[in-house]
Amino acid sequence: MRARPSGTIRTCVLLVLLAVTGIAILELVREQTGTSGFFVGLGLAMLPVAPLMAAFRWLGRAAPAPWSQLLFCFAWGACTAALIAILANNFATEWIAAATADASAADHLGSVAIAPVVEESAKAAALLLVFFFRRRHFTGPADGFVVAGFTATGFAFTENVLYLGNAFVEDLAEGSGALESVTAATFFVRIVLSPFAHPLFTVLTGLGFGVAAVSARRTRRIFLPLLGLALAMGMHALWNGSSQFGDHGFYVVYACVMVPAFGLLVWLAVRIRRDRLRAVAGELALYAAAGWLGPAEVPALASMPARSLARALARHNGGRAAGRTVARYQADAAALALLRNRARRGGPVRERDFAGRERELLERLWQGRATAGPALTRAAVMEELVPPWFDLLDPSASHADVPRPRRTADAPAAQDPAQSTDPAPIMTPITAADPDPDPGLRRSGPWSSATPAGPSSIRPCVLPGGDGVR
Repeated sequence: MRARPSGTIRTCVLLVLLAVTGIAILELVREQTGTSGFFVGLGLAMLPVAPLMAAFRWLGRAAPAPWSQLLFCFAWGACTAALIAILANNFATEWIAAATADASAADHLGSVAIAPVVEESAKAAALLLVFFFRRRHFTGPADGFVVAGFTATGFAFTENVLYLGNAFVEDLAEGSGALESVTAATFFVRIVLSPFAHPLFTVLTGLGFGVAAVSARRTRRIFLPLLGLALAMGMHALWNGSSQFGDHGFYVVYACVMVPAFGLLVWLAVRIRRDRLRAVAGELALYAAAGWLGPAEVPALASMPARSLARALARHNGGRAAGRTVARYQADAAALALLRNRARRGGPVRERDFAGRERELLERLWQGRATAGPALTRAAVMEELVPPWFDLLDPSASHADVPRPRRTADAPAAQDPAQSTDPAPIMTPITAADPDPDPGLRRSGPWSSATPAGPSSIRPCVLPGGDGVR
């Protein structure tokens, strides 16, 4: 009861902070660029935002984070982190210039030594908030990747508005042509050539937080985020100082450092996503064996094309509400699998509510199974993840005929991750002769005819192609 008011107050404080910093950064950028420069910069800076957000969202689709969390990270980067960076960088540069009486040296030192530290620390604050207050949605490197990407995309958006707006004002004053303009050169460097620069830096911090989230040792949970932050600052400083390495220093750093690093992170992102889907397949197979999922649902939940197809089938047959139910079912199933996988790998001991969280997700899965189970089964058949006979369902069957799994003496409760590295499913199927422990969860729906008739019909989950991941 005490947690809800504190969570509400925390949310209100963050919203007020974002609103205040948003208004402040808006006025500050408009003051520096002028009204016309602001709108030109705003229009040009929006171009890479959607592709970057879509790319990071794609990475996290295996276990999607709530949109509210992702939008908070984007807003933090665009408003709070950008405001902190502009004010701190300007103050530091002016202080150095006054102390050394050399404005040029102050600008160079500020861009190489001050800006990377201030900007990466300001962006890392969003990751720190999510890591501490939304640990339920921060379960590994993929989540760190996504949270860092959204934060850095927001920061780069505001920075691009400022740079492009100032370039446009300069072109207006000098009367430059379109192709020879500073605006065109700035657009090429920041939007075309290196839109991934800020996400690349901050993702290193995000990976540190992500690995720390699945680490059992306290020292690693402290050291790894700091290491990632230090690497982000170093990469950022190298990028900002590349123009000081001669006439072609920028292109040398871009070709020899930035592009290979970007390619390595893309490869790592694809591998993380694939490993996450494999973990979903492996862990959910145990719940399918206990009767919580149909055997054909497991390969469908481990295949992103099958998930999309299942949502489309549900919307076609049951409307948008059915599609949303299937989407929630998929997200809960992935969260359950990753929760169990984290416990198996010896996650942090402070996650003491493993059994309660597992039970909560299982109950939600059971409530949505009447709608999601048949859609996932049909999708698995259509994607050729299971044999066609999985789709031979009795249309006269009812979801009420399906025995609801329950706790038995043969299936002990889920263990705390600190006590076991291989927790068992907390529930096993009951027989048809046993009484229904909770008939209120038995609900029919547009897909209610697709659930197997009882425990005897549940077969071992065989994943075609070795790992079942597509």
